[in-house]
Amino acid sequence: MTHEGSAIDPTRPSIARVYDYLLGGKDNYAVDREIGDTFKRDLPGSVAIAFANRAALIRAVGEIAKTTGIRQFMDLGSGLPTADNVHQVAQRHAPESRVVYVDTDAQVLVHGRALLENNDLTRVVAVDVRDPEGIRRHPATLEMIDFSRPVAVILSAILHHVNDDEDPAGIVRYWRDQVPSGSCFFLSHFRSGDNPETVAAEKVLQQTFGRGRWRTDAEIGALLDGLEILDPGIVPAPLWRPDGSDRARGEEDLTVWERLIVAGMARKT
Repeated sequence: MTHEGSAIDPTRPSIARVYDYLLGGKDNYAVDREIGDTFKRDLPGSVAIAFANRAALIRAVGEIAKTTGIRQFMDLGSGLPTADNVHQVAQRHAPESRVVYVDTDAQVLVHGRALLENNDLTRVVAVDVRDPEGIRRHPATLEMIDFSRPVAVILSAILHHVNDDEDPAGIVRYWRDQVPSGSCFFLSHFRSGDNPETVAAEKVLQQTFGRGRWRTDAEIGALLDGLEILDPGIVPAPLWRPDGSDRARGEEDLTVWERLIVAGMARKT
């Protein structure tokens, strides 16, 4: 979580760029690949977390666009572009969908602003996710989002980078109070397990970035307090409304890593 206006620093690792590297992207530097290779080498199988999370996000945005009347999305802590970004998925099903991307990583902002040249229904807000009021009042947010109509709030793999003393539940509560009934919240989050993999992965992130909080099912559920959690609940990301061959899988078929990222959708009633 950098500050607005920060320049790209290729000597310091970036959460967004490490994630990009794990997904096979090219927007990363040697310092990011070094951290990514720690996961690949020392925690084999952990890359499945990134892919499972991304696939669940794509399914969630598609579900919202296809099955609800929601046509405005806020992607909080959006990260670097990959194939099938939120605006691409939403607009594939509902071309009039508007998307606000929120991030402060300098490289994310460069890419995000390039989007504006090709898509007049997207905007980028360079405000820290921990400053929801700043996001809410930003001119780009006010231009794109009509808060009198339902909004899809996307919290994909971001709240586990918000430490407990930074009040992640308060961030969700703020947006819950800002959006009207019928709005949807999609959340994915590192899920702690009673296993050495959780401890090892958390240690790498904390030592590198000073953040990265694995939480229990109960703690993750509490982040969505006051919202109606929709079927199938908060479950490992590959099991959240799976498509294709994943439909036949149960939790017993997942690797330990695939169980360490969960996803869920909730609605404001």
